[in-house]
Amino acid sequence: MKKTVIFISVLTILFSCGGRKLPDGILDEDKMVEVLIDIHLAEGLVSTFPIHYDSSRVLYPLFEKEVFKKHQIPDSVFRMSLEYYMQDTKKMDRMYARTIDSLHVVEKSGNN
Repeated sequence: MKKTVIFISVLTILFSCGGRKLPDGILDEDKMVEVLIDIHLAEGLVSTFPIHYDSSRVLYPLFEKEVFKKHQIPDSVFRMSLEYYMQDTKKMDRMYARTIDSLHVVEKSGNN
């Protein structure tokens, strides 16, 4: 009986942790991190321009659009993915840790 309980417990853990399929239209974590990196690079670039805040608010969406074009995704997919991942703070923290690490590497290498 004890072996059966252990066996069922192990199977339950394995199946509950195993590859949960993402809903349609949601970017996987790796792709989401890539997009987040480029979004933050675009924000940083716009913030370096010697322009007024109102002008930067007009300019940033153009840069953001280029990021989505680069990654071949519509902005709606990015926004749905962001909303999806924000529901799981552990995943979001993990993705942002990767994003920040990558941004530090870019900053140290001087490439942007």
